[in-house]
Amino acid sequence: MHDLQQAASRYVYLPAAVAAIGGLLFGFDTAVINGAIVFLKSQFGLSDSETEIAASSLLLGCIVGASLAGFTSDRFGRKRVLLAAAALFTLSSLGSALPRDLTQFVIARVIGGLAIGIASTLSPLYIAEISPAKSRGLMVSLNQLAIVIGILLSYSVNYLLTGAGPTNWRWMFASAAVPSICFLIALLFISESPRWLVQQDRESEAKHFLSKMVGSEAASREINAIRDAIAAESGNLFDPSFRRPIVVAIFIALFSQFTGINTIIYYGALVFLEHVPHQTSATALWANVMIGAINFIATILGMSLIDRAGRKPLLMSAFAGMALSLVAISAAIHFQASGLVVLIFVLTYVTCFAVGVGTGTWVIMTEICPARIRGRAMSVATIALWCGTLLVTLTFLSLVSALSAPGTFLLYAMVAIAAFLFVWRLVPETKGRTLEEVDSWWRARSA
Repeated sequence: MHDLQQAASRYVYLPAAVAAIGGLLFGFDTAVINGAIVFLKSQFGLSDSETEIAASSLLLGCIVGASLAGFTSDRFGRKRVLLAAAALFTLSSLGSALPRDLTQFVIARVIGGLAIGIASTLSPLYIAEISPAKSRGLMVSLNQLAIVIGILLSYSVNYLLTGAGPTNWRWMFASAAVPSICFLIALLFISESPRWLVQQDRESEAKHFLSKMVGSEAASREINAIRDAIAAESGNLFDPSFRRPIVVAIFIALFSQFTGINTIIYYGALVFLEHVPHQTSATALWANVMIGAINFIATILGMSLIDRAGRKPLLMSAFAGMALSLVAISAAIHFQASGLVVLIFVLTYVTCFAVGVGTGTWVIMTEICPARIRGRAMSVATIALWCGTLLVTLTFLSLVSALSAPGTFLLYAMVAIAAFLFVWRLVPETKGRTLEEVDSWWRARSA
């Protein structure tokens, strides 16, 4: 038994940790703009609309990358496409550090977005497909933990480089090249997803992987379950039997963004500088570090709860807490409360997001998509998520101009209430079920 557990550690946890580096780069590359945008805006003399373009250009690439991830990973495998993403991460991190104007910067960030779109789809998908049902929620949450580590790392790098001169933002972007190269090398040493191998009629390879994890007899049962699930599905993304799980995945993805989390992740420094009294660049970036640290701690808490409390209770509690926190942030900014008061409410909001939504969204998306179309369905849901992120990022400064900062955060609070009601009424609990059991549940509901 001890030898089997050691094998499981090697053949599940290590590949999952490698795949999760894609999440770390996702977090770093998306969040590094938060601190860098203050200096980038100053150096290039950007207007509000140009600042929105600079911040959101990455997200355009994310949408394209997510749209490519599904069919390319179904055809070429999860591992090969992740390798391509790692190469793009490296190219973008160096390219974002060298631009001479906004156009060159946008091009480099779009390339990075391609990598993030691919990794945000395939890293959690790969982890879900190699994980046992009893620990899948925790395993997939490794990706979310890696994302928040990347966010915290980027905030810390930004803070440390604050006094490095007018070109400090270039070093902020260039620093991502180190984990990008590590990701590329580490991917060479992991196995392909056993579920993808079965889909490609390479069952002997899949059984070899699973045997190392759960033993030969259990591996044979798992292969049979995967084969039966694949045979039961038509594989047509537009099959009516797939409609409900895909719609649920899309709405969960959209709600995770429309509740405004990336206004803090991307524009947090600007929010503190422009809407909170007595702030400097250094204090605003230090607030970012605090936000990143709380995000990290709360994500660990969410990981510890996801397989015990269940996905649905965590999501509902999180959306309710976010709604209350957003109302508090709105009131604090409106009444010109101190920076500490605003920061406390922001930290409460981020905590609620990280414990439930940040952890639960990716787990639900990977679990409810049927096996035969999982790669493409995850791609569709992830495209929706990045479209939501792009819309929020492109409109935040404009909404603040039109509605004021307090009005904008109240709008996000209303969306959080709608998200709570959606989860309560329409999202199933997937805790403890195998992916094949979730498939069967959806087929029974659509019969």
